[in-house]
Amino acid sequence: MPVFVRRLSEVGSADKPAAGGKAAGLGELARAGLPVPPGYVVLAEAFGQMMAAVDPSGSVPRSVAAMAAEDVPGIARAAAGVRERITACPLPAEVAAQVTAAYESLCAGRPDVPVAVRSSATMEDSAAASFAGLQDTYLAVRGAAAVLDAVRRCWASLYNDESVAYRRRMGLPEQGLAMGVVIQRMVRPRAAGVMFTRSPVTGDRSVVAIEGTWGLGSALVGGEVTPDRFTISKVTGEITGRNVGAKLRLHSFGPNEPGISSSAMPAALRGRPCLTDDEARALASLGRRVEEHYDQPQDIEWALLGDDPACPPMHGDPADRIRLLQSRPETVWAARERPPVATPKPRASDHVLAWLEKPL
Repeated sequence: MPVFVRRLSEVGSADKPAAGGKAAGLGELARAGLPVPPGYVVLAEAFGQMMAAVDPSGSVPRSVAAMAAEDVPGIARAAAGVRERITACPLPAEVAAQVTAAYESLCAGRPDVPVAVRSSATMEDSAAASFAGLQDTYLAVRGAAAVLDAVRRCWASLYNDESVAYRRRMGLPEQGLAMGVVIQRMVRPRAAGVMFTRSPVTGDRSVVAIEGTWGLGSALVGGEVTPDRFTISKVTGEITGRNVGAKLRLHSFGPNEPGISSSAMPAALRGRPCLTDDEARALASLGRRVEEHYDQPQDIEWALLGDDPACPPMHGDPADRIRLLQSRPETVWAARERPPVATPKPRASDHVLAWLEKPL
């Protein structure tokens, strides 16, 4: 029987064509001994099986590739049609059986353990292009049937309007495009957020910049909070910048309820930093390890396990309570540092002469 699902710890950076960028990155972190919640990846081959049923003639990639980037209404109509076809089609039987078995393994005998179901497209998480937020993630999914439906919706999100428009603007190929899907056990963090192993404002590589909020990081990613911000020196470990944000919304999930709830942040927490100094330094230290592993600056999603946000921090080493949820190359400053395609010349005609002087 073909293998459509693998453990995250069995994939790495070289498996990006088979698992997608997010899954390959998470597997690489796990294999390097870094703290990643356990999970599985539904391989891109399963997406291929689905598309063979949805689009046996292979017309979808050709029609999408022919669309003009500026034709926003046309992209919206075409993308909606593809999404509807995918979500209306049942998963191939062998794929459904393997996904169900993987979910039951994560449950470890307990009923309906909550998981995160996350898109992992094969072209994402590169230094050249950023697809962050363009494809779907579903949090606190419970039950095998709901997991199968979330996998199908993640596949469909490869044809979200914004994702298709971005690919057309970037001139990326549609042929061979595929998606893996990550299924990971949910963590219930006291705080969560992102960190950059260089300053996102100045590009300074001597610091780690951390943004965080109480509860799940989806409130920060969705722009519902102004996060707390910390800047930590990589050289000394000193916290050189600290700003407490207006954290007005709290994202959380209940023990027996599907999905995420958004509620008003308790007044006592709005002005309190979500991290202690020791926790911020532990995050920065782990960020440095991730950057050293990849040998380039990283954009990292993190969660800090602990008590309920209204309670004091847990005792013990903060490093033992950090979980990494994603790491991808930093793209903004990396793009600015790439050498120009051609060296500027004093006169426009000099570029023509230089081209004519090239050997045939």
